[in-house]
Amino acid sequence: MSHLLPTLETEPARTAVRVGDRALDYSELAAAARTLAGSLTYPARVAVWATPSLETVVAVVASLLAGVPAVPINPRSGEQELAHLVNDSAPGLILAAADDQLPAPLAELSRVDVEVRVSPEEAVSHREFGAAAASATPALIVYTSGTTGAPKGVVLSQEAIAASLDDLAEVWEWTEDDTLVHALPLYHVHGLILGVLGPLRRGGTVHHLGRFSTEAVSAGLDGGGTMLFGVPTMYHRIAESLDSEPTLVRALRGARLLVSGSAALPESDHERITAATGRHVVERYGMTETLMNTSVHARGPYLPGSVGLPLPSVDVRLVDEEGQRIEASDGVTIGEIQVRGPQLFTEYLGRPEATDAAFAGGWFRTGDMATRNTEGFYRIVGRGSTDLIKSGGFKIGAGEIENVLLQHPGVAEAAVTGEPDPDLGERVIAWVVPADAEAPVSATELVELVAGALSPHKRPREVRLLDSLPRNDMGKVLKRELR
Repeated sequence: MSHLLPTLETEPARTAVRVGDRALDYSELAAAARTLAGSLTYPARVAVWATPSLETVVAVVASLLAGVPAVPINPRSGEQELAHLVNDSAPGLILAAADDQLPAPLAELSRVDVEVRVSPEEAVSHREFGAAAASATPALIVYTSGTTGAPKGVVLSQEAIAASLDDLAEVWEWTEDDTLVHALPLYHVHGLILGVLGPLRRGGTVHHLGRFSTEAVSAGLDGGGTMLFGVPTMYHRIAESLDSEPTLVRALRGARLLVSGSAALPESDHERITAATGRHVVERYGMTETLMNTSVHARGPYLPGSVGLPLPSVDVRLVDEEGQRIEASDGVTIGEIQVRGPQLFTEYLGRPEATDAAFAGGWFRTGDMATRNTEGFYRIVGRGSTDLIKSGGFKIGAGEIENVLLQHPGVAEAAVTGEPDPDLGERVIAWVVPADAEAPVSATELVELVAGALSPHKRPREVRLLDSLPRNDMGKVLKRELR
């Protein structure tokens, strides 16, 4: 039995996974996954065409049972990226739904069509698949976004995934009675590990909506959902719809836990959702390489904009530019987050030098910058490479300025970057999507807003208007494209 999913044997009649109007209970999922696992004993790893489908869930569970690492493939990837993933991970098979049309870079791989309807009587009878008994067995190879070069394969063990999910279960009070609703992609940590393996490890239910819409969220939560996972783009759309969709307000009020991740949720969206529903959106912080590191607890205390406290099995520290530990907990001093614990990845696939460079004395160097307050709560400033601006001798966090800009009713979206300046070192640039393109807010008004709300040196030196901000699949703004 998989180290990760002992519930495949203990929750036979409970619904395990629902995608749209299709569903599998635990006995059906176990039967389909065991049967597929029997054909996966020879390849070193398998690729999974990770559409939002029952087939993707069965494929990943089968790979866990077989002890064969799975490489989730983004169906929206371009051919150049697909070719890199295939060459880098060298999968022996690709698993896909029977009606999936695979692009050229995947056509040369041996293909296995995933069957989801296998009766328990027809299923492979043996329940142990050798390598799956070892908790250190590589479970998934998830590719990074590749913002600083070609995507790297992050090798995650069953042990690391189990540790992270169990930490979250403790702080979120996550049990078999929960039904998780979400519409996240199934080729990332957020949607696949937290959003699918999380509820399955608990013995609960995952209800994937297929596609995100506020109407689908309402229906999912009204249909028995107790938890909602989303990214800031989704929660922003939810916040925008609260006044016009009373059913959405009612559904959110009935949810036990609302969780946002993958990027910072603007404080204005926190406030609108809480004011309308009485519910607080919980934020957490993690990466592909580290899984989850910190989170606000289910029962609070709630501090909008904070990613909470370190998870029970995770050590977190802040370090300065010289790599020295920062002891200050004043909510102001900025340092790089470094973490260690059982949740860390094993290696970058085939890149030992990159793996070694990612660590400092056993601590993983996240590259993310944060502050810590007197209660130990962390607040992410942003990536050190794109969100920490050094201007006139000051260190300025982009997120702080973005939150102020988003308070203006004339601002729909905002991003802040630094740009080289011969006098200041870097100057603050604001990129704004106006709420009304026909009558955009003036740059002077926005500069004065920031200067009045924050220290004057944090005011934007220039405001640039855009039709939209470039974002990736998880809703993160691609600031390198702004530059």
